[in-house]
Amino acid sequence: MNLVSRALPADYRDEVTINKVVSAQWNEYSRNWANKTHPYEGIPELLDALQERGIAMCILSNKPDDFTQIIVQKFLSSWKFATVRGQREDTPIKPNPQGANQIARNLGIAPDEFLYVGDSNTDMQTANAAGMFAVGVLWGFRPRDELIAAGAKALIERPSDLLNFL
Repeated sequence: MNLVSRALPADYRDEVTINKVVSAQWNEYSRNWANKTHPYEGIPELLDALQERGIAMCILSNKPDDFTQIIVQKFLSSWKFATVRGQREDTPIKPNPQGANQIARNLGIAPDEFLYVGDSNTDMQTANAAGMFAVGVLWGFRPRDELIAAGAKALIERPSDLLNFL
């Protein structure tokens, strides 16, 4: 049972209703996704510092790939990313490590040389499954305990703290 069907009353969990709800949600989201959205405080400065040091930066998201590209273009176009990758039909979503490992192969970087930075248990699971160093961020989506339980090897409180790993 998916998230949408669990949110609906039992009498409304048929495929037609679920498809209508999902479609309505995406229509609403497509009109409002950028409202009040911006990079977290300190992220632009971190990205500047990483770019100045020549550190390859990548994005791996479970959002659909076309939408991920739009988000990055709108909010992060000032920086060069080696890879921006969202959900694609040919790759299982996180926490499956296939997308992360593909990025590492494409860059010619061994997974154990990657810092995988994320704000969710899914990110920490992905990093560990891919053999990458899992860094959990405390300004994001999930709390400290959840990140640790999911395998965070380190936690950082501010974006600039990431520079200590370089």
